Amino acid sequence: MSHKKSKKKSKGNLHNTLAAEIKKVLETAGNKQLNYKQIAAQMELKDDFSRGLVSEILDALVEKEEVEELQKGKFRIIKKETTVEGKVDLLASGNAFVMVEGEDTDIFIASKHVNGAMPGDIVKVNLFNRKTEGKKEGEIIEVLQRNKTEFVGVLEVSDKYAFLVPDNDRISIDIFIPLQNLNKGKHGEKVVVRITEWPKSGKKPTGEVIKVLGKKGENETEMHAILAEYGFPSEFPASVERYAEKIGFDISEEEINRRRDFRTTTTFTIDPHDAKDFDDALSIKTLDNGNYEIGIHIADVTHYMPEASMLDQEAYNRATSVYLVDRVVPMLPEKLSNGVCSLRPNEDKLCYSAVFEMDKEANIKSQWFGRTVIHSIRRFTYEEAQEVIEKGEGDLKDEILTFHQLASILRKQRFDNGALRVESTEVKFKLDAKGFPYDVYFKVTKESNWLIEEFMLLANKKVAEKIGLKDEKQKEIKTFVYRIHDQPDETKLQELKEFVKAFGYQLDINSPRNIAYSLNKMMTAVKGKPEEDMIQNLTIRSMAKAVYSTENIGHYGLSFDYYTHFTSPIRRYPDVMVHRLLDRYLQGMASANAKDYEVRCRHSSDMEKKAADAERASVRYKQVEYLSDRLGEIFDGVISGVTEWGIYVEILENKCEGMIRARDMKDDAYVYDDKNHQFIGKKYGQRYRLGDKLKIQVKNADMERRQVDFIVFN
Repeated sequence: MSHKKSKKKSKGNLHNTLAAEIKKVLETAGNKQLNYKQIAAQMELKDDFSRGLVSEILDALVEKEEVEELQKGKFRIIKKETTVEGKVDLLASGNAFVMVEGEDTDIFIASKHVNGAMPGDIVKVNLFNRKTEGKKEGEIIEVLQRNKTEFVGVLEVSDKYAFLVPDNDRISIDIFIPLQNLNKGKHGEKVVVRITEWPKSGKKPTGEVIKVLGKKGENETEMHAILAEYGFPSEFPASVERYAEKIGFDISEEEINRRRDFRTTTTFTIDPHDAKDFDDALSIKTLDNGNYEIGIHIADVTHYMPEASMLDQEAYNRATSVYLVDRVVPMLPEKLSNGVCSLRPNEDKLCYSAVFEMDKEANIKSQWFGRTVIHSIRRFTYEEAQEVIEKGEGDLKDEILTFHQLASILRKQRFDNGALRVESTEVKFKLDAKGFPYDVYFKVTKESNWLIEEFMLLANKKVAEKIGLKDEKQKEIKTFVYRIHDQPDETKLQELKEFVKAFGYQLDINSPRNIAYSLNKMMTAVKGKPEEDMIQNLTIRSMAKAVYSTENIGHYGLSFDYYTHFTSPIRRYPDVMVHRLLDRYLQGMASANAKDYEVRCRHSSDMEKKAADAERASVRYKQVEYLSDRLGEIFDGVISGVTEWGIYVEILENKCEGMIRARDMKDDAYVYDDKNHQFIGKKYGQRYRLGDKLKIQVKNADMERRQVDFIVFN
């Protein structure tokens, strides 16, 4: 090749490289127009020759119709019409990701391209013609559907205007409120604001105060704020309460005659000591052949709640009861949840039941499903039932010990079949009269809890099989509501495998069966170790989330091919749907509309997630409140998370979590190593890694942001 040709090729490569850089600058600018000097400056090209080259290449790009010159000397990238639709996940940094259904990779949206979108909004995204570090990038160009229009926060009022500062730290936009729309809200109060105008420019939206929650920092205010933040009303509409109050406790003989009567069969409940809504009971009778007739009786909510009634619509909208630290916000009015439907002792109650004939090895010989009437003779707390199991004496000891024996067999079979043993520690608080947490303890599950769990699982499984398993009599698979749980994500499992390897644990992820076996082995081995909670939480995060669906794929975590929720209709709307569908099909009626029920399933799954988030928010608030009274105290902790802005530490004795901010690590200049989840000191080489134990001192507790700051105590 001649020197002349080589020089020409070299110049062409330079042009191509610069053209790519110029387009990248213009893509980042979005709709903003730039001149050649501004483009050159962003490329850090300062000499006249290079700037002239930028101008020359811009003219060439205009000819190729890759760049447009709207005004003389002002350029903008010509965007290809590559758009997608998805849901927004907004980050605290102001950046966002858009999740597109059916796509493995989320689209990264820089904060300047979010354009007023809020968490959960359905948006249209224009994809950029580039990827950064393998990530798709884009700009939100339209909000198609708002996820919510009501927001919770603190009012800031001046002489001429007011703003709502949202509690959600992922929402960086304040909401403008005209003074005439304050509706008695005062400066510093926590309120709920409804958006009345969404500017297309992406600037601050305008809203009005629709509810004053009270003085920030007070327990009642903060609990109601959490409920409002996640879309749960703290009280029922007056019309619904009136509807519920008209429902009577009396059961007619006519109704009893339509049902299978279990009132003379030994029946009892086992529930938490503070429970008021008893939605399940167990009955047992020894048959002449030595087998047991086991009844799993569930409150017949649907008898009292006609489909499409105002009561039913309210229950559907809520979809679930919400369990905050200091209260239960029920799905049904108290008259039903704690009264008419609750399986209280020494009262006749209407139920929907699953009845099994079982031998002493827990093999099912026959089964029956249908409406019943029961009469519970005893209400046990878990602690009381546990005492009977441990001591072998007490009320109904023979019945409880028989249930315990059968449940132990069912539990062993379940784990032998590949069910996962993944559990998480549930934090509880002792509260004073004003709701202030003065002590922390952990919920402990024992054999009495497992007894109830196994029989509820059995009922759920067998009801799902009853409808889902097609036999020779069935011409079609009928529409039903399943509780499904997909197999774990391979990438997340691989990350978990690499992480736990550093602690000496091995995971075999070559097959679903091996995954379950090795996870269970690890969960047993980690029991009682400092890293237990962290590894359990990371394991849970590697799992898919269980949801409701009319499309059955089985339940991986339980190792069931068919599973549903049948046992808690007082507190879960999917169980109400299951009762109705089961009754429909037992009467020989045609299959229900699948599309209609799939919509209801998705709504129920969404509301379940919101309820779980609200519960975690209330726990988080109480943890911060608990530590606010312990500023300066020193605790042993374990590193539970590492991010570029700091280290999360969980206190071992109370499971409260806080952050050591990178800016507070002043004994060295630390560098964040994201690949290995650690900080490394440049001068002394000190490492802070996931799972490391250390002593921390409580520096600050921010009640508004529900955040705690720690510093390392040396």
